[in-house]
Amino acid sequence: MLRALLVVPLVVLLALGAAVLVGPRTWSWTTVSPDGTAVPSATPPTSAAPLDRPTPGVGSARAPLGRPLPAPPEGGPHVFVAFQADGVTPVAYDPCRPVHYVVRPDNAPEGGEQIVHEAFARIGQITGLRFVHDGTTDEPSTTDRQVFQPDRYGDRWAPVLVAWETEEQNPALAGDTVGQAGSVSVSLGKGPQIFVSGTVSLDAGRMPEILGFRDGTETARAIVLHELGHLVGLGHVDDPSQLMYPEARREVLDFASGDLTGLAALGAGRCVPEL
Repeated sequence: MLRALLVVPLVVLLALGAAVLVGPRTWSWTTVSPDGTAVPSATPPTSAAPLDRPTPGVGSARAPLGRPLPAPPEGGPHVFVAFQADGVTPVAYDPCRPVHYVVRPDNAPEGGEQIVHEAFARIGQITGLRFVHDGTTDEPSTTDRQVFQPDRYGDRWAPVLVAWETEEQNPALAGDTVGQAGSVSVSLGKGPQIFVSGTVSLDAGRMPEILGFRDGTETARAIVLHELGHLVGLGHVDDPSQLMYPEARREVLDFASGDLTGLAALGAGRCVPEL
């Protein structure tokens, strides 16, 4: 989450809020009996599609689709927003399947969508995750969103939703907040948690103002990169030299050593074809 506290011609000071993480959700397998009722099962079914999630393995490859960039040898401070049961391994997106995203274009400032695509390309380069733009959507809101919407998106996890929203559309953007992002993690029983979808909400009122300043495009891109850091699983750090610091600094417009170290780990997540 991002809050814009002070903007003057020579200095842009941004205070950043925490990631918004929804979940985790833990499911047993669910099959459909001949009479049409749902039947929980302790083991994966051999047939019949689940009711509350896509067909297992949709879009999944046998190996990761890319490789994260090596972490800087010096490392650096980084924080993860969620962990597996071992308390050490971060929850991440499945690297064996693409992470699809859609953009709701209404209220987007001039040049805003290009900034979003560039930011996804950058975080994909770092993590090795394959981000795929599926075009535009008219999905109404990033709040209280379902991660499985077969009527809208078919038999797959709903793509990440990026939207330019007003305070009325997303009350979390009230006041100084100019961005919010997070992902939903799911698991089957005691299996590993993985992120399957998420949202990125950008302030439709403040972003045009930010883009109007000198170096506004670079500042806006840094804001989106920060939010995508939250999307894939990074939290805030106390080091002002990192992009995931709670106050964005004009001289830090891209991920730094600690951010890159965390992103390398998030790009090396586990493949979970059963989800």
